[in-house]
Amino acid sequence: MPTQPLAGQLPTVLHLVQPVDGGVARVVVDLVRAQSAAGLRAVVGCPPGGFLADASREAGARVLTWRAGRAPGPGLPAEVTGARRLLRRVRPDLLHAHSAKAGLAGRLAARGSVPTVFQPHAWSFDAVSGATGALALRWERYGARWADRVLCVSEAERRAGESEGITAHWSVIRNGVDLDHFGPGGPDPGPVRAGARAELPLPAAFQGDGPLVVCVGRICPQ
Repeated sequence: MPTQPLAGQLPTVLHLVQPVDGGVARVVVDLVRAQSAAGLRAVVGCPPGGFLADASREAGARVLTWRAGRAPGPGLPAEVTGARRLLRRVRPDLLHAHSAKAGLAGRLAARGSVPTVFQPHAWSFDAVSGATGALALRWERYGARWADRVLCVSEAERRAGESEGITAHWSVIRNGVDLDHFGPGGPDPGPVRAGARAELPLPAAFQGDGPLVVCVGRICPQ
C-alpha cells in the first residue's frame, strides 16, 4: 500500500515506462485514466516519442521526461540516475515500473525506499537468449526483493516467473478489453492508429448467432 501522503496532497503514483507505443503504453494510459478518476495524482516518466506522453496527458497525468533505451548497456547508470532524480522530484507514494528496463532502473533507483510495483509485460529473459538471457533471469531473481508486488497480466506469466525461480509477492490483473472499442461488421479499416475505433470485417461463415472470440494483438517473437 502507498505510504501516507503529506497533509493536503493527493496520493501520487509514478509510472516509470520505457516503451512509448504498443500494449505497455496502452495499459499505462488506462491506469492513468482510472487513477485520475479515483482522485489520485498520476505522473508518467517516459522517453519522448510515441503516443504515450500525449495520451497520458489527455488522461490526466503529468508527464516528465525519462531518457531510456530498450536494451541494457552502457547507458544504464544514466538511466538509473534519471529515475532517481524523478523519485526525488515527484516524491511518489507508489512507484509502478513497467517493462524490463523501467523495472531494472526503477528498482535500482528506489531500492525499497518507496513502495514499488513491477509489471514485466512479458519477461525479459523470454525475449533474449544465451548469456544475455541468463543475465536477465539472474537480475529478475535478485531484483524481486525490491518489489512489494510483481503484477502479471496472466496466470501463465506468473507461472513462468515462478518456474524460473523468481520469488515474489504476486498479483494477476488481466489486461482489460474495451468492448465498445472494437465492433463486428463494417469494411476493412486497414492499419488502425492507436485509440481509433476498428470495425472488424467478419466472413459470412462467422456471422451466425453463435459465440465469437477475437484476439487483437501484434505479432512479435515473445
